[in-house]
Amino acid sequence: MTLSEKLLLSDLLKHRVRCDQGLDHGPGLMAWMHPPVHRLLGWSSRPSHLNLSRHVWRLDQLRGIATTEVFVKGKPSIHDQITLDRIPTLLNSDIVNLHGDVIGFIVDLVFDSKSGNILHYLVSRTDPRIPGTSRWRLFIDRILDQQPGLVSINIKSLDDLPIARSSIRQDILRRSRGWKEQFQVLTDKAGNKLEGWLEEPPWEERTPYRSPIQSTFDVDPLDDWNDNFRDEESKDDLDSSEELPYSSSSIKSLEEQDDPWI
Repeated sequence: MTLSEKLLLSDLLKHRVRCDQGLDHGPGLMAWMHPPVHRLLGWSSRPSHLNLSRHVWRLDQLRGIATTEVFVKGKPSIHDQITLDRIPTLLNSDIVNLHGDVIGFIVDLVFDSKSGNILHYLVSRTDPRIPGTSRWRLFIDRILDQQPGLVSINIKSLDDLPIARSSIRQDILRRSRGWKEQFQVLTDKAGNKLEGWLEEPPWEERTPYRSPIQSTFDVDPLDDWNDNFRDEESKDDLDSSEELPYSSSSIKSLEEQDDPWI
């Protein structure tokens, strides 16, 4: 048996009430709240279908919550249903947006189990008795004005509120919206890349290819020719003429010897 710090009103009302004497006081029936300060003061239970009286419990009498029962300490305050119907409440009040349009109604609330302060309300767009309907969180600072049966808030649609529980239809809408946003992001990235490709040249400017053979022919072999090479070679030949095995005088004497007319 535990008592959480944060409790959902609908979870409290669906449990049967059992006091410290072991008596069953029936299931929870309605909330007892003070709307001007957004505080839950207690709740009531119905001990019998044949009995028109209602047992009202203060929130500080709550001691614990089990699977199907809530445990209280002390005796209840007994009233009739007509008196309880006069207690002001914001539950089942219409929600009006900035344009004055009714966009939903309050169906539940979350409160602090120790102080009774209401942390936020839960808003539904359709009948909450329909299974699988969505719930949006309505925080206190969003409320502009309130009166029995009508609450004005500073938003335009329920989509501006954080969602607490989504229906199958809402899940499909949210996922399709996410897919649309992802597709838009991918489209923008592809468009940016395409614009970059169009702005840049299709190829980089490179140095023209030159084969080794073409490079060889492009170089003039006479560029390194030394004009003084022949002069230096002739001079060397003249300088080395003394070293020849046959001098010019010896060659002339040989020619004279072979001449038969001499």
